[in-house]
Amino acid sequence: MHNVNVIDHPLIQHKLTIMRNVDTPTAVFRQLLREISHLLCYEVTRDIKLTTKTIHTPMQEMQAPTLAGKKLVFASILRAGNGLLEGMLDLVPSARVAHVGLYRDHDTLEAIEYYYKAPVNLQDRLVIAVDPMLATSNSATAAIEKLQNSGAKNIRFLCLLAAPEGIKNFQERLPDVPIYTAAIDEKLNEKGYIVPGLGDAGDRMYGTK
Repeated sequence: MHNVNVIDHPLIQHKLTIMRNVDTPTAVFRQLLREISHLLCYEVTRDIKLTTKTIHTPMQEMQAPTLAGKKLVFASILRAGNGLLEGMLDLVPSARVAHVGLYRDHDTLEAIEYYYKAPVNLQDRLVIAVDPMLATSNSATAAIEKLQNSGAKNIRFLCLLAAPEGIKNFQERLPDVPIYTAAIDEKLNEKGYIVPGLGDAGDRMYGTK
């Protein structure tokens, strides 16, 4: 699929299998999501720009690589996005953070916004929006459109699982926003959940129903 990057590293796939298992307890699920987010973060940031600066090693002066431009922004689509966000901040603790609060109406499957807070100068930053699941894509596209309306121009979307229907809908609305995911599953069921999936990521992270 155009503009879809499947990150199929063996460690990611192994950890994802454990997360899918219905018998995996909440604490283990949460820890695995944090671990996978480290691995996903490596890939979604693989081609970001570098510059150099002068440093002194114990041996000599050198021109050493360092990240260029303004700080990255990680945009968490609440609430499940925080599971990926925390692990990504382990790797890029200087990143700025945006929060987009959305919940899905269970009848219409449409996304309803209840909270939004983002850093300034989004137009000058790479923004990586995160949510474990790309199911209908209604929440993801609503969140990214909100970020775009706030000035963001360079956006990537990172998820753990995606459904073909969600990818199709996402690309129809946001054709220029690349998707990064660990797996593309079979389909959505009649309730809009990914199959085979792993259930509701937020519920499994926080032990709620």
